[in-house]
Amino acid sequence: MPHINVNGLQIHYREIGEGPPIVMVHGYTGNSRNWALTVPALRDRFRCVSIDLPGHGLSDRPADAAAYSLPAMAETVFGAMRALGVGPACVMGHSMGGMVSQFVVLEHPDAVHALVLVDTAGEPIEMRNRYRQRLVEAARANGLEAAFELHLAAAPASERSNERFVQLWREQFLMTSLDAYIACAEAMAGRASLLPRLREVAVPTLFVCGEKDEPFIEPSRHMHEAIAGSELAMIPNCGHSPEIEMPAEFNRLLLGFLARVHASAPA
Repeated sequence: MPHINVNGLQIHYREIGEGPPIVMVHGYTGNSRNWALTVPALRDRFRCVSIDLPGHGLSDRPADAAAYSLPAMAETVFGAMRALGVGPACVMGHSMGGMVSQFVVLEHPDAVHALVLVDTAGEPIEMRNRYRQRLVEAARANGLEAAFELHLAAAPASERSNERFVQLWREQFLMTSLDAYIACAEAMAGRASLLPRLREVAVPTLFVCGEKDEPFIEPSRHMHEAIAGSELAMIPNCGHSPEIEMPAEFNRLLLGFLARVHASAPA
């Protein structure tokens, strides 16, 4: 499995395809495999790069909580882009990866020519913070398996009844280090709102949110209002992970957005 050194960390990544680059940033307890249903729709026309954030997947697992702050993980993404010679790129982030991607575009605007933010937020969500805190307490006391079981119990019945989905979800969840699990939850809970700064974003931006992902619906609208000219797409009958739950519709929206971006780009 390929790795690159980014600021002293060995970061695992996947890369396939040729063309304009797309950098994909997974969410909390995820990894680069989360884009497995997205990449096949893109690989014939785009250079697809997905990374495992620190403490996730096959990347290094630092014990220092500072490595898991949202700005620090954004620097990891930007460092990986530089090391791989990627840029300017469309940066696409899901959930926590969307929060990280916001810092990438704000701190390194020249590295980003388009932005896709999926079921994420530019501001703290108190309800999610309380929920994550319960899971963190379970993980501290009894390990990640206990946290996963609590998370699974709160999932919709349609997800719990899908044995293959639960198996894959468990595998990826347990590839996250305990240090990353705790520190990332605390980083998301303690962050300040980025909504005022998002008004600085001047690249084409698409927001995608599942209509059943209640905690992220209003935050998606708030970000859409903050970024002039941005687009917001709501996917019916979909929860928190459209790229996994509704891949055909997600890919249709994504490809349409990318076609508009590249049609308007200078030669």
